Amino acid sequence: ATAQFNLGSCYVNGAGVHQNDTEAARGFCLAADQGHADAQYSLGVCYTTGAGVTQNDAEAARLCRLAADQ
Repeated sequence: ATAQFNLGSCYVNGAGVHQNDTEAARGFCLAADQGHADAQYSLGVCYTTGAGVTQNDAEAARLCRLAADQ
């Protein structure tokens, strides 16, 4: 999960790869599904802003709550 989160972070920042919000969200989603709190929060931010995913405030809040509960 940590490697998937780190790859998502690389895509967000364009570190070593072309910046790509969709790929970032995909990496965060894979890690979040495994319970990675930072990935859950980062994916929540993606849903808040619509970066790489369809903007969805309810999903953003759900993910941020999951991260906060850890």
